[in-house]
Amino acid sequence: MQVTRLDIRRLRRFDEVSLAPGAGLNLLVGDNGAGKTSVIEALHLMAYGRSFRGRVREGLIHNGSEAVEVFVEWSEGAGREPHSRRAGLRHTGAGWVGRLDGANVAHLGELCAALAVVTFEPGSHSLIHGASEIRRRFLDWGLFHVEPGFLPPWRRYARALKQRNSLLKQRVRDQQLEAWDIELAVMGEQLTEQRHRYVEMLAPLVTAVAADLSPALGTVTISYLPGWRRDELPLADALLLARERDLQAGHTTAGPHRADWRLGFSAIPGRDALSRGQAKLAALAALLGQAELHANVTGQAPIFCLDDLASELDRHHQRRVLERLLRSGNQVFISGTDAPSAVGELQLPHTLFHVEHGVVRPV
Repeated sequence: MQVTRLDIRRLRRFDEVSLAPGAGLNLLVGDNGAGKTSVIEALHLMAYGRSFRGRVREGLIHNGSEAVEVFVEWSEGAGREPHSRRAGLRHTGAGWVGRLDGANVAHLGELCAALAVVTFEPGSHSLIHGASEIRRRFLDWGLFHVEPGFLPPWRRYARALKQRNSLLKQRVRDQQLEAWDIELAVMGEQLTEQRHRYVEMLAPLVTAVAADLSPALGTVTISYLPGWRRDELPLADALLLARERDLQAGHTTAGPHRADWRLGFSAIPGRDALSRGQAKLAALAALLGQAELHANVTGQAPIFCLDDLASELDRHHQRRVLERLLRSGNQVFISGTDAPSAVGELQLPHTLFHVEHGVVRPV
């Protein structure tokens, strides 16, 4: 995947910005607060339907404007003639309108499925130390892009969970609860099996990336926690056993909505013993592994965005990351006050943009 055009309107400091990125490495440089991160944010918004810096209304929309608008044109094609695609998103914070290849889209997921963007930013260490919801979202993003059968059970499970929780809050014990228990169990088992297979495919890639990036962590492994004692009983039985507890709590306490995954490190006693820098490297290994898995399965290397790379990684790790990404054929966007030192050391060809006062200019 190669973004060939990016238009941004009324996002943070930007009024209207348009840029034509290069096929490989793209550098966004400028002073702090100039708007560099906002360019990466625009790509992330198109690919995820949300910003990595908070809710859409929290400072994302330019003062006095009604909505953010992002337009992206890109080419894709592995083993065949490249073809062009385009997508547009208008987001008010309360609602959105999207178009894909000239047609309106009914679901935001259609836009998110079309453009694959992996983002490493200052908050990415939360993938290791943060809430389990962040790690579930990571898995589900990967499955969403590589497993065509993922979305139907995911949606049905979410619907069944919402209905069951509503009945639990009302202390309902009749056949309605039984019916949603069945639906939740069937969809939950399917969803869990898909996540488990995905982790099995991802694990060797993350292990290899971590060994390259940070040997001091030792051998890195991934363990998947399904959200109930799956090795002891099926989800249907777990829901039945937890019913009285769930009625008291007013919500469902067992199932894949409580799933998690953990990284293990042979040279570190546990994730809580990781320094902030080590947590960032572990998170980056997971993201790079996910990008490689996406490319292996789909034949398309996703776009990779690294916000403020120089402050997140030292020169040694910058170099290793850039070498790995560019060798894999990823289009890369990097923001920073200056170009990363590794770019000069490796004499990497690149496209340079200077960002100042909400204006982006090619250099």
